[in-house]
Amino acid sequence: MRLENKVAIVTGSASGIGQAIACAMAREGAAVTIDYVGKGAADAETMVKQIASDGGRATAIGADISDQAQVQNLVAKTVEKFGGLDIMVCNAGIETKMPILDVPLDLWNKTVSVNLTGPFLCGQEAAKQMVKQGRGGRIVNISSVHEDMPMPTNTPYCATKGGLRMLMRSMSVELAEYGITVNNIGPGAIDTPMDAPLKAQPDKFQELLDHIPLHRMGKPDEIANLAVFLASDESAYVTGSTYFMDGGLLRWATSL
Repeated sequence: MRLENKVAIVTGSASGIGQAIACAMAREGAAVTIDYVGKGAADAETMVKQIASDGGRATAIGADISDQAQVQNLVAKTVEKFGGLDIMVCNAGIETKMPILDVPLDLWNKTVSVNLTGPFLCGQEAAKQMVKQGRGGRIVNISSVHEDMPMPTNTPYCATKGGLRMLMRSMSVELAEYGITVNNIGPGAIDTPMDAPLKAQPDKFQELLDHIPLHRMGKPDEIANLAVFLASDESAYVTGSTYFMDGGLLRWATSL
């Protein structure tokens, strides 16, 4: 198992991509903290029981990653439960589509606090623990193709993902001396509950598929497999990079 004896935190992991990552890491031998907010508590506890029934180790901890005290508690409780921290996966994120002319300041601030301040707080707190332990570590951010690709009516989200790219790059340079690697995964269209409204609109869904060279949505497990690689010793020489997993969306073009 590639993550045997490792300890991982996966934020926003009670559903979707985060859930797939947490389960994959547990299967690979890691003890996993499932972070959730609000109504995700029941789903998180169900995951803990499922992982345990499969022979793995997991715990569920509620934490709003935009709140420093809650992030500190998330890390502290994980270390208390499992004896350390080796992997931090910053997956939690939000988006609200709206024309830029209509975006209120509170929506902008909320998006920045979760999507950019959150990974900063989680990465910083995890890195402090990893430096203290002296055995290196892995920080993996779940970004988006929109760290590079504009999306009209989604400016706050795109801006935070662009910021996450430079946060990752800067952190990777600073933390390299401690053996801590920092990388992003940039998903394209992934088949999760978040995309259910789009799939319910056949014309718009077809338009999306027409812009993806592989002509399908990605699967959460595909993102999870990449996250496991970036968290494992197999990626020890990889840091400061974004790995796009988008079916070719960023390379889409027509021969006009």
